[in-house]
Amino acid sequence: MAEMAAKTCLVVDDSPTVRKVARRFLRHTGLDIQEAENGQIALDQCTLKMPDVILLDWNMPVMSGIQFLRHLRAASGGTEPKVIFCTTESDVDHIREAFEAGTDEYLMKPFDAKMLNDKLGNFFVFDHDPSA
Repeated sequence: MAEMAAKTCLVVDDSPTVRKVARRFLRHTGLDIQEAENGQIALDQCTLKMPDVILLDWNMPVMSGIQFLRHLRAASGGTEPKVIFCTTESDVDHIREAFEAGTDEYLMKPFDAKMLNDKLGNFFVFDHDPSA
């Protein structure tokens, strides 16, 4: 398990409200949080600097989350970030497609801070309780 210091998180969601809530949930983790409003912007950001973890929505304009994930995993260094799909898509076909494309975790919306931090805890060790 990696240490949290200096880790980066990219929150990819077309909803400013969801991005704000995710940022609030992550504020105690020590992650450097970046945001993108669609998959294309996120892909451009990943080309410049690959984040350690990506919270990814499915349904977005310009480039969907699943399209982004496929491009990410095919890119140089694109297998490194941990990806957590955070979506309302709950059927088995979407979940299967996400894991086949390379997601590491799948989290249903709406989610709370504990649920998100539990998923992050699969990849990182926190120095303290991040939901505090």
